[in-house]
Amino acid sequence: MARLKGRDTHMYGEIRLYAGSSCPVLAQEISDYLGVPLSGRDLIRFPNENQFCRLHASARGQDVYVIQSTASPVNDNLMELLIMLQTLRLDSVGRLTSVVPYLCYSRSDKKDQPRVPIAARLVADMIEVAGSDRYMTLDLHAGQIQGFFNIPGDVLTAFHILIAHFQKLRDDMKDPVVVTADLGFAKKGRNFAAKLDMPIAFIEKRRKRNEPKSEVVGVIGDVSDRDVIIVDDEVDTAGSVTQALEIVKKQGARDVHLSFVHAILSDPAFERLSKADYKSIVTTNTVHIPKEKMLPNMTVLSIAPLLAEVILRAHEGRSVGEMFNE
Repeated sequence: MARLKGRDTHMYGEIRLYAGSSCPVLAQEISDYLGVPLSGRDLIRFPNENQFCRLHASARGQDVYVIQSTASPVNDNLMELLIMLQTLRLDSVGRLTSVVPYLCYSRSDKKDQPRVPIAARLVADMIEVAGSDRYMTLDLHAGQIQGFFNIPGDVLTAFHILIAHFQKLRDDMKDPVVVTADLGFAKKGRNFAAKLDMPIAFIEKRRKRNEPKSEVVGVIGDVSDRDVIIVDDEVDTAGSVTQALEIVKKQGARDVHLSFVHAILSDPAFERLSKADYKSIVTTNTVHIPKEKMLPNMTVLSIAPLLAEVILRAHEGRSVGEMFNE
C-alpha cells in the first residue's frame, strides 16, 4: 500500500530501506506495508570470510533504515550490519537508522563478576561508530542497555501483539494465570497479566555463575486446575521453559501455553519444545525461524506493521509514544 502518498516526506529526504541477510521476510513485509521497495545492495563473503557491501545506487541525502537482526550466526550478522552502516555513512546519507529487531549480546549487560566484559555496551558503541544516527530495537533483555547508546533510539515492545493474541483466547480458558519463567521477568510479566486481567505466578530458578543451564526450584503462586500462560522475553535452548512446564504441570496446571518475543531456538531447543506438552507456542518474527524449526503448535506473529509504523513516524518527526497512548 502507498503509505507515504500525499505526505510531507522531505525532512531527511525520502525513505530508503536496506535489508541485511538475517531477516529477509520481515524486511519485505515492512517494505510492502510502507509501499517502499527494498533498495539494492550486494553482500559478498570472500573465501577468507571477509564481508563486503556495495550499493546499487546512491542514497546521498536520504532517510535510510537498515533492517538486520543479530541472531545466529551472531557475529556474522553483527559484522554485516556494521559494514552496511559504514557503507551508507560513506555514501553521505541524510540520516541513518539501525533497525535491529533482536540485539545480540544483550545478556552481557553488567559486570557481575571479576574480569568479564560488558559486551552489550561494546555492541552499542560499534553501531554508533559505524555511522548510525539512531536505532530501533525490541524487548531488550535489560532496560539499562538503552543507556549504553549515545544516540537516540526507539526501544519497542512486542508484548501488546502477544497480548492481543491471548485476548482472543481468554474466554475459552479456565481460570487462566500468567506465569513468568523466572523472577527477573516479574515486572514485565505483571504488566502482561494486568493487560489480560489475569493473576500472576512466578517460577523461581537459580543459575550457577556462567553455567548456561539454570535450575528451577519452585513456583510462587497458584496454578492448580488453571490454564497457564508461561511468558518470557526470549527462548534460547528452551531449558528454562521446559522445566517451567514440568513444574506447573506437577502443581496441577491444565493447558499450558508459552509466549515469548525472541525465538533464538539454539540446539537443543527444537527437540525440547517438540517433546514438551504445550497447548500452543506463540512468538514473533524478530528472529527468522527456519521451516525445520517450526512446530505444529507454533504461531509466529509479525512485528512488521509495528516497525513500519515507527519508521514512518520517525521519518515524519511524529511521536511514537502516541501509538501506545503514552
